[in-house]
Amino acid sequence: MARLRNTHCSRLHALLGELHPGGIASEMTVTKANALLSGVEPVDEVTRFRLLISAELVEDITRLDASLKASKKRVKVAVEASGTTITDLYGIGPICAAMIIGHVRDVGRFPTKGHFATYNATAPIEASSGGHIRHRLNPRGNRKVNHALHVAAVTQLRNDTEGRTYYDRKIAEGKSSKEAIRALKRQISDRVYARLVADARRAAT
Repeated sequence: MARLRNTHCSRLHALLGELHPGGIASEMTVTKANALLSGVEPVDEVTRFRLLISAELVEDITRLDASLKASKKRVKVAVEASGTTITDLYGIGPICAAMIIGHVRDVGRFPTKGHFATYNATAPIEASSGGHIRHRLNPRGNRKVNHALHVAAVTQLRNDTEGRTYYDRKIAEGKSSKEAIRALKRQISDRVYARLVADARRAAT
């Protein structure tokens, strides 16, 4: 639904740019789109059809916004009912938690945090050359879980968190920005794994 909404917003942005110089320069919202459309006169058939298509896109976006809101609410209720504690980690909200829990299912199938990191592709692949020890992105693994961990890492970097401090320390050690982010994602993966294991043990007692 989110991808479809983005597609509709992109199409609407393009149409509004044709109907009004500059269109909407900021983030697309239904309110802003309706305000702009209300000021456009259908002076010819081309403009009339553009207004018609734009109105249909606004209706679709409105419907998707309502569906997304309801979906997020259901996900939040389900995640809370699971009793998970991974949402206590900074940057992991109900949506990312649901992605992780849904794909991991039984954390017991991962003997160690290293196995879990390999599964979610946060365990880097060594790509050393000569005397330079380097690691590159692991293209394998579960990309959905990896995406959830990436969202958590980016969220931590944008705020004054332990994750930001860890990232800055890696940069000071000579790591590139990508390498530092990969290291941070591995740290988050390890913490998620520890929480999942603890949650499973608590649920078993």
